[in-house]
Amino acid sequence: MEENTVENTEDVTSESVAENAVENAAENELDLDHVKYVLETALLVTQEPMSLHDLKKLFDRKLDNDTLRKVLEDLRGNWEGRGVELVSVASGWRFRARPEAQKFLDRLSPEKPPKYSRAVMETLAIIAYKQPVTRGDIEDIRGVTVSPGILKALEARGWIDVIGHREVPGRPEIFATTKSFLDDLNLRSLEELPPLSELGNLVEQSPNAEINLDAAFAPIDSVSMGEGLMEEDDGEDGVDVQAGAELVEAADAVEIDAFSDSSEKEVEETGLPPPAQLH
Repeated sequence: MEENTVENTEDVTSESVAENAVENAAENELDLDHVKYVLETALLVTQEPMSLHDLKKLFDRKLDNDTLRKVLEDLRGNWEGRGVELVSVASGWRFRARPEAQKFLDRLSPEKPPKYSRAVMETLAIIAYKQPVTRGDIEDIRGVTVSPGILKALEARGWIDVIGHREVPGRPEIFATTKSFLDDLNLRSLEELPPLSELGNLVEQSPNAEINLDAAFAPIDSVSMGEGLMEEDDGEDGVDVQAGAELVEAADAVEIDAFSDSSEKEVEETGLPPPAQLH
């Protein structure tokens, strides 16, 4: 009799454990549809890209990066064929109008997109494709003095930043592009930069391409402020960066300080990533 009681007790205990396990599994099962609903809402109402770290803050439960990426890719697929798309850029994820639909939105703001001067495009191209570089490196490639206003404007726009100083007399600043530059061009990394000849069109198409002219022409005790930032309207569309492309391509055949062994050693000592990883 006692043996039967013990056996019955063990059976009841086993059944209870099994039931509790099923209940806990149901409670712990992640509702991916709900996760997608929350992610979609947050991304639609937020103008700036949201990183995986920021997206995790939306939930009480801890989500791993693989799960988030899976849901985001699924969400991206849900928006296929529509005028808005979900894209991944350097700083995270965001919704944007598809390029083919942008021309209709431009009708709401009929003013012409910014058309940058040759000096601006050459400077930006050299920094983007030859980074990290100093002002002296840029001048060596361009063959003319670089206007401080151009560098100030690109910094104020958030497209370039000072990432260190070269350990030579005068300790010149070292410039590189930023995540904001990649975000505005809808790129995830420098590896996605287009052929150099297409950079001008890509910059023009960016809805955030306006440069702060006030920052550009703030008083500076220096020389060569004559180079303008914006090209005078000559009735032509687009930005010609062919000259800038030729300059950068020519520089590939010339050894400049920015890419000397000492500079590479410098970058390693400062802990900064090599040019291909600056994203």
